[in-house]
Amino acid sequence: MHRSVGRNMSIVAALAVVASLGATAPAGSAHRHPAPPKSPVAVGYGGAVASVDRDASAAGIEVLRQGGNAVDAAVATAAALGVTEPYSAGIGGGGYFVHYDAQKRTVRTIDGRETAPRSADASLFLENGKPISFEEGVTSGLGVGTPGTPATWERALDTWGSKPLRTLLKPAERLARDGFVVDSTFRSQTASNQARFADFPASAKLFLPGGELPVVGSVFKNPDLARTYEKLGRKGVGELYRGELADDIVRTVRKPPVDPQATRTVRPGDLTRKDLAAYRTLQQKPTKAGYRGLDVYGMAPSSSGGTTVAQALNMLERTDLSRASQTRYLHRLIEASRIAFADRGRWVGDPAFEDVPTKELLSQRFADARGCLIRDDAVLTSPVAPGDPRNPARCGSGGTAAPTTFEGENTTHLTTADKWGNVVSYTLTIESTGGSGITVPGRGFLLNNELTDFSFAPANPAVHDPNLPGPGKRPRSSMSPTIVLKDGKPLLALGSPGGATIITTVLQSLTGHLDRGLPLVDAIAAPRASQRNAATTEIEPDLWNSPVRGELEALGHAFRQNPEIGAATGVQRLPDGRWLAAAEKVRRGGGSAMVVQPGGRS
Repeated sequence: MHRSVGRNMSIVAALAVVASLGATAPAGSAHRHPAPPKSPVAVGYGGAVASVDRDASAAGIEVLRQGGNAVDAAVATAAALGVTEPYSAGIGGGGYFVHYDAQKRTVRTIDGRETAPRSADASLFLENGKPISFEEGVTSGLGVGTPGTPATWERALDTWGSKPLRTLLKPAERLARDGFVVDSTFRSQTASNQARFADFPASAKLFLPGGELPVVGSVFKNPDLARTYEKLGRKGVGELYRGELADDIVRTVRKPPVDPQATRTVRPGDLTRKDLAAYRTLQQKPTKAGYRGLDVYGMAPSSSGGTTVAQALNMLERTDLSRASQTRYLHRLIEASRIAFADRGRWVGDPAFEDVPTKELLSQRFADARGCLIRDDAVLTSPVAPGDPRNPARCGSGGTAAPTTFEGENTTHLTTADKWGNVVSYTLTIESTGGSGITVPGRGFLLNNELTDFSFAPANPAVHDPNLPGPGKRPRSSMSPTIVLKDGKPLLALGSPGGATIITTVLQSLTGHLDRGLPLVDAIAAPRASQRNAATTEIEPDLWNSPVRGELEALGHAFRQNPEIGAATGVQRLPDGRWLAAAEKVRRGGGSAMVVQPGGRS
């Protein structure tokens, strides 16, 4: 049993632990200077960064200290997460970028979601008319979508950035070359993917050196990714969409390099050079909801995060959650989530392919018509039937109920702010932990399995499913990067990984802080409940072991344990002008909150 060693430790100290464990650390890895301790909260001036990882947050802070803005810091942090959190994010994936412009006092977003090949249709994951297994879709070329992350960085920097990509990739390039300290989370995530990685020589070489799991406290290096970042910085991200990197990605997807001894079936994908060359991010308006006199901005479809969080908030606004008991608060939160997910499943998909009633889903009129279903003395039975946003009937539904389709629970989130008052909330992903499991040979990054976010088949054949595959279509997402303004200025920003639990994590964190009065770091740390129009509500162990569970069960709620839901990060603008950065205290080994110039009490 290895001791847990966090990434807040210097290389020198880590090597001492490695020696005590009897492992051998890579030569030449003791040249790194001691780093500040990892902390879930930081307060001060000059800007802030919050992410799941200390090295990534430090990369963003480095950029802010060198005069960069929140967008520059977000790109640098994201690139570093591609090194230290390669199973959650990287240039082989996609995401959603929400930006507050302090000068213009506007919020705008970038949809950098992956897209399906142009050859894809509704039968993408069907064989002989039946869906293939989810695992076969995940670990395959078939599940790989055109990556959107590099194009997102380019679009964000061209629109709002102040520094070139080449400069912003340098911290991550250095981190990939020199290495980072392996912690227990990285080791456990590698272990959960060990069988998959072993079947792909490039993945095995990188993540299972010598056929073994990385040792806690050792130094993990990725020289291939360092060279890839250097190439992107020198030639631009077009290299990934139209250059040698594009060739390598297409070759890997169309003929996945599988170990001859592997026994698993690895299906090829149909991604082409034309698919990569045709990829475009979408710059669009955010969703907007009023809540307790505040403006809550989120991500519009193809993500379902903005509409679903907003609809739930609109339903909850009629209840004084600040005075409600913990039982009533959670009951109302669960029921609002249940209803909002029912409507999400029926109406939200890629608006380029589906008639998505975004405006109506965000309306208070629709929320009131649906919210009246919630009673304090009874529980709705899932699956709840969807309502009709365009013609809402009070306490009525607009169709047949359908269960919520499955969605993986990984991803990562970062939040940045700068001294000028600009803010970024950015969620990025490669989908499942470890993505497709397929590393592009010689390039140092995993490919996504994002197309498995599509429904393989309709959950209920009688109900239209807006999330079936299609040519060039973006699969529906639950990513919910959020920015909250008060009188046109940022109050807070946050987001989380966790698949469909992202929506409930953001909703609970927002209401925990805005309604229940919890400090932001405590609202993030609070034990979570996640209801997604299912028969049972997932709850974390602290709620499972709480008397509140019995009180909710007496109302009719049914629960099952989920050991960990989400891993949120956020920033908050304090009344005196300081920034507060907040991250997880425990989940995923704890997050890392940093500010440029620490000062004052938290």
